[in-house]
Amino acid sequence: MSKALAFVYGIVCYVIFLLTFVWAIGFVTDLVVPKTIDSGLAGPVLISFLVDAVLLGLFAIQHSVMARPAFKSWWTGFVSPAVERSTYVLAASAALLLMFWQWRPLPATVWNVEAAGPRAILWGVCALGWCTVLFGTFMISHTHLFGLRQVMDHVRGRSERTPVFQTRWLYRFIRHPLMLGFLIAFWATPRMTVGHLFFAAMSTGYILVATLAFEERDLERYLGDDYRRYRRQVPAFVPRLGHSVPANRGEESAREATAS
Repeated sequence: MSKALAFVYGIVCYVIFLLTFVWAIGFVTDLVVPKTIDSGLAGPVLISFLVDAVLLGLFAIQHSVMARPAFKSWWTGFVSPAVERSTYVLAASAALLLMFWQWRPLPATVWNVEAAGPRAILWGVCALGWCTVLFGTFMISHTHLFGLRQVMDHVRGRSERTPVFQTRWLYRFIRHPLMLGFLIAFWATPRMTVGHLFFAAMSTGYILVATLAFEERDLERYLGDDYRRYRRQVPAFVPRLGHSVPANRGEESAREATAS
């Protein structure tokens, strides 16, 4: 792939991701965007559950299978390594956009917090979750995670840089702050519907399996004893008070190479 084409392709994939991320916030919070988790006409309950489960499953399969080393090794036989990550990001964005488009609402209310103070607190916690997701990408390497670094290195004629293990910022206290941000954002809501509950529960199950079973297994194979020691010392999602590991400031992180 030519350098100019790779660069434009990487930028386009990144812009699509940004738009998808913003839409995801509106979709989950049921705000601003025209199609949200609770908007639209409700159909038969069983059909809605089945459609939503398929949509979530499609995203989970794409997101995990394309992140596995074996798939990457096969995939880069057809796709330039310079745009492999950008293609992954584009595919993940497409799977999410399909879900946003075809999601079937299940509007029955599970809980609804009406008092102004508690509602404000829940919205604040939700915002904290989304901010943790966003800033979590910068705690490792935002540009590498979303393919920009790879296409820029390709344009400059640099060889691919090998990510190194690092423990910066929240990674000193928990192993998966980015995933914790998603969990907070999905569950902190003043009004929980059946559809939102189904989305949050299924997403939580996927996050636990994808990170603790697949991603960490790949990280142990890639990083060896360094990650095994880190895994013993640092909890996955809930920090232990007064406990952290020293900051290890490598230029890049291996996490995005095996992200689920």
